[in-house]
Amino acid sequence: MMVNSSTAAESSCSDGHQYLLTCVLSSSILLLLILLGAFGLRKYCLLVRTVQELRGNQLFFSAARLQEAPVTPVSTGQAANQDEEEAMTTHTLLQQNSTIRTSSRKLWRGLQQAPRFTKSDLDLLQLIKAGKEGVFYQARMTRGTCKGHNMFTCKISKEGVRQRHMDLEVSIMRKLVHHKNILQLLDWNTTEEPYVLIMEYVSYGTLRTFLQTNRVRLSSDPELQSLLTIASHQVAQAMQHLCSKMVLHCDLALRNIMVNKFPWEIKVAEFGLARDVTRVTSRHGSRWKNPRHRVPLRWYPPEFFKNNFYSFKGDVWAFGIVMWEMQTFGTLPYPHLETSEAVMYHICIGQKNSNPEGCRPEILHIMRDCWLEPHTLRPSFTDIVHLLENVMETDADYVDVEGSRLHEKENPEYQQAKGLRTSSATLEDKANI
Repeated sequence: MMVNSSTAAESSCSDGHQYLLTCVLSSSILLLLILLGAFGLRKYCLLVRTVQELRGNQLFFSAARLQEAPVTPVSTGQAANQDEEEAMTTHTLLQQNSTIRTSSRKLWRGLQQAPRFTKSDLDLLQLIKAGKEGVFYQARMTRGTCKGHNMFTCKISKEGVRQRHMDLEVSIMRKLVHHKNILQLLDWNTTEEPYVLIMEYVSYGTLRTFLQTNRVRLSSDPELQSLLTIASHQVAQAMQHLCSKMVLHCDLALRNIMVNKFPWEIKVAEFGLARDVTRVTSRHGSRWKNPRHRVPLRWYPPEFFKNNFYSFKGDVWAFGIVMWEMQTFGTLPYPHLETSEAVMYHICIGQKNSNPEGCRPEILHIMRDCWLEPHTLRPSFTDIVHLLENVMETDADYVDVEGSRLHEKENPEYQQAKGLRTSSATLEDKANI
């Protein structure tokens, strides 16, 4: 009897524990359901409030559009004010979008510029250069100015260039903001073909044309190496700025560098192949989606041909080629090679351009460092800027070079460089092989 009593007590105790555990679990589940319900109700209330606010904003903007006068394009004869342009752009966005975008990035991407000019509004004065995708001219407006500029450089796209490609070039040039060694974008029209970019005016056109035109004069100048060192430093500063903005140029060559005053005002131009590294996965380089995309092979590094890879050190390689071009007065790199296959093979097996005649040892050393392999051994543009500054500081002729600028302005041979020859554009096309 005692055993049965003990068993019954244990069974009763076990049933009590199970009941207690069931109650605890039930209470927990009920509490969880209550919390989830409260959370869902709160989210629903917030959603209803947001919808009401959006409807109110939409009604507000609709009323505002009825009260405002219709927006008309700014005439080509007037210099557009930046604040007025932003207001026009925002108003156009509100008219085109039926909903309000809350993301600032999407809002920025949605901004579309109203065209303020077309090609017919331009007076094309002189050909500067012809590239694969566009032609550069010295030009002016047929009436008035472009943001206060009487003369400017314009790029007119060739047939077949996509609008998306031009929009990307515009976005990169706007990202670079203002730098004294980068050709500044003033205005653009990418809403209808041919697409047109308007940039600041340069006196002498491309650096390649300038050196070829003035080769006789410069060859006999005892300060030539000092002048070329200063010009190289200007280009290196521009490329250092591009790196700080996370932009790859991908087409750095002598034909894409402009001259306003040699060698003190040199400006890097042509961003048709440039890439914003912040838009790709890797911030140190990128693999090209289309390896057959036409690129300037003679300025490209071996890692591009071997691994389809291009990075900031690829631009450093191209800078070394630019220094070589300066020393040879615009000679085509690898002049003894005629086909693209021969150029790629020559670069991949480690062959380099021969040492330019008369090149100072310091510049030759920097040039060779730009062509080191693997690409990680090459200096950065910050390093190159410092190296060139050291060369200029130790150059005994540097003080005399500054004084020679006045003599250059009076020399008729330098003035002749302003007259850009159409025939030079043919040489520019050949250099793109």
